Amino acid sequence: MELLLFILVAHGLTQILCYGKILDKWRPKEGFFADLLKCSMCTGFWVGVFLGVFDPFTELFSLATNFVDILFLGFVSSGTSYILDKTMSDEGIQIKKRW
Repeated sequence: MELLLFILVAHGLTQILCYGKILDKWRPKEGFFADLLKCSMCTGFWVGVFLGVFDPFTELFSLATNFVDILFLGFVSSGTSYILDKTMSDEGIQIKKRW
């Protein structure tokens, strides 16, 4: 259950950082950070690392105990944020027919 909660929090934060209108004024338009924030997989990784580092300061979940755990949380966040980003839109679940 904690892992599912972590995935939902990571995906939500990734979506806000990548697409949230409230951040349009501060989001960089060009350069390294602009490229980073255009990619849900890249941003998702760093969101997972961020959540792993701050895991001891919250009671929401307790998954990270060392550097390797934090790194793996980055991988989990990256993969799940990317998958959810590509399958969900503002209109709901995206299903593309291949035939």
